[in-house]
Amino acid sequence: MDEISVRQRLEYEAAAFRRLRDHLRERTDVQNIDLMNLAGFCRNCLSNWYREAAEADGVAISKDESREIVYGMPYEQWRSQHQTEAAPRAQKLFESGQPHD
Repeated sequence: MDEISVRQRLEYEAAAFRRLRDHLRERTDVQNIDLMNLAGFCRNCLSNWYREAAEADGVAISKDESREIVYGMPYEQWRSQHQTEAAPRAQKLFESGQPHD
């Protein structure tokens, strides 16, 4: 593989982020608790990382703004339209902090 430039690397990373973001927007059937149990992160984590990156660059962005960037709509709207009650097993697994089996 040819060496890639810093600009290319950043563009590829940004493209991967956008694809992950869009995938999570489309997969509204996958709940955040399931993501946390399986992967150790969720949509909220992704929005926090986005906000932290902006703040590290001197750009103030609110929690609500970063969540809207990830969710594609206000967080409360997403919750009312797509969030379901966590299954007891998923909730227990989340609370235990153990990896999903």
